[in-house]
Amino acid sequence: MEVERLDRDTVIGLFAMAVGILVVANDFTALSVAIPAIEKTFDSDVTTAQWVVNSYAMVFGIVIVTGGRLADMFGRRRMFLVGAVIFAVFSVIGGLAPDIRLLLACRAIMGIGGALMWPAVLGMTYEIVPDSRAGLAGGLIIGVAGIGNAMGPLLGGVLTDTLGWQWIFFINAPVALLGIATVLLVVPRDKPTDPGQRIDYGGIAVLSVGLLALLLALDWGVDRGWTDPVILLLFTLAAACLVGFGLYENRLGETALVPRSVMRKLTFAMATLTTLMIAAVFFGALIYLPQFMIKNLGFTAIGAGAGLLPVMLTFALVSFVAGRVYEVLGAKLMVSIGAALLAGGMFLLSAIQPATTYDQLVPGMIVLGIGIGIFYSSTTTAGVTTLDASQSSLAGAIIYMANVAGGAIGLGMNTAIVVSSDTLSDGISDAFIVNGSLAAVGVLIAILFIGGPIDKKRLRALRHHHRAHT
Repeated sequence: MEVERLDRDTVIGLFAMAVGILVVANDFTALSVAIPAIEKTFDSDVTTAQWVVNSYAMVFGIVIVTGGRLADMFGRRRMFLVGAVIFAVFSVIGGLAPDIRLLLACRAIMGIGGALMWPAVLGMTYEIVPDSRAGLAGGLIIGVAGIGNAMGPLLGGVLTDTLGWQWIFFINAPVALLGIATVLLVVPRDKPTDPGQRIDYGGIAVLSVGLLALLLALDWGVDRGWTDPVILLLFTLAAACLVGFGLYENRLGETALVPRSVMRKLTFAMATLTTLMIAAVFFGALIYLPQFMIKNLGFTAIGAGAGLLPVMLTFALVSFVAGRVYEVLGAKLMVSIGAALLAGGMFLLSAIQPATTYDQLVPGMIVLGIGIGIFYSSTTTAGVTTLDASQSSLAGAIIYMANVAGGAIGLGMNTAIVVSSDTLSDGISDAFIVNGSLAAVGVLIAILFIGGPIDKKRLRALRHHHRAHT
């Protein structure tokens, strides 16, 4: 396939999408280094404070598919703008929250705003680039998300140690306004691609109850005991809802939250499943590496934010390169390599002990960052491009739902493991072994079920180009 050049309008449009991605991505990680400070401000424990991340992630993960539906029904540009306003307003309210309950409520509503923005950005990005540059679109999305993620801990650390963690929320408002202004200026009004769609409220409700029950069981089980009747009831409710969700969605067919025709695409279904299996890796590392740096190594919040740079910068840089390499190597190789590196990074970091130094963490973080950069850009492109262009917002939303919902569950699982252990380092080690094992299963799924041929002609061209310069 001939690779088309990008014209000026497309480049400007991609810049607008990058600003929108940055708005959401920065917020995902900025609070990771502020959890100890939030614990102190509200006199709470880590199982409560981690809901500052989890409440946002869970709502984001559940609502994002609805966001994809709404983007296709009412226009991607319009839904981005609505989501950005919600995100900005409740960021400010969250920063002013006098207690942790209001803070968690604001985080949940911010999740709604982010869930409206993200699929709209995904759909607009893949829509404005030619088919031959789809890998570039995936690399751009995940690469800019990586920059936002990389900025988050460092910016969050600086703000926490200087102005206070509340400013992590306040700063979201001007960034969101920048995104709104950029989109208004350079992205033309769009028309709904499928205005006849309906929203599957029943599916949303069943999935929401199931995920909430599972997260509560993981959260409360540490204190109440895993055999407590309430915990067993929550696990039972979660299992019933998640099984019921699958049966209910199958019965609804094309009007379901996850349409039958979408999940029948093998590459898409397996990309989604692989993402779900691996989601705990990024979330676990994002929360518990800073916890170790602050509580065991004596880092400040700024130091912990800077300490995550080997993961975050590698993630961002590799994402951009991965988009081009994907166009040559195809989905199977790229997703499999990315998942394998994620597993390897987790197993390296699982060697953590009370006496572990920061330098000993760096190799595992670099491997992890490379894996994140390869895996997420590749699995997103593999899933989105296997469906019709009119379903790109929905496709991206479903994959991201798997990532965020799976990450929220994985973080709850990691927290349960960590707080049940004798020491922080022992708990992190055990949690990371579990995460690495899940990533290894993801490798197997990718190898067996995700398709995507290698472009042998372009691979030969790259080899000849390399030899000509050596």
